[in-house]
Amino acid sequence: MPVLAAAERIEHAERFCAGLGIDIRHGGSLACYIPSEDYVQMPEFACFRDAIAYYAVLLHECGHASGAKHRLNRDLSGRFGSAAYAMEECTAELLSAMICADLILSVETRPDHVRYIASWLEELRADKRAIFTAASKAQEIADWMHVQQADEVQGAA
Repeated sequence: MPVLAAAERIEHAERFCAGLGIDIRHGGSLACYIPSEDYVQMPEFACFRDAIAYYAVLLHECGHASGAKHRLNRDLSGRFGSAAYAMEECTAELLSAMICADLILSVETRPDHVRYIASWLEELRADKRAIFTAASKAQEIADWMHVQQADEVQGAA
């Protein structure tokens, strides 16, 4: 498997993610948010197939981190397989796609986003408004992320 070179990093995406003020740690093979310790765990950049895949996953996990009590205070206690867990996963994936579009990281729909969102929507089929709820929450997170950028710029001035 080829290794993604550090030179492939995308500067404006790096700045955006750093501007969120979320503790991001690298190592291991899993990407996840650890609510009890309030940090995002990511595999090394070199492990991803391309730079956009790295930022899409990082933004997804930062989307989860936005739910911490001191950020947007969402209930992150849903267990795998529950409707609450499915809603959070769908929301984070929509958020990732939205911010990737905002950052012009992809001009086309990414098949991995589509498959992931579709898998969680199957869990939420009983609620016909689920996609609207997930999209609304994703937009709230996207708005929060953009405000963090403004705060970062103001703090540097």
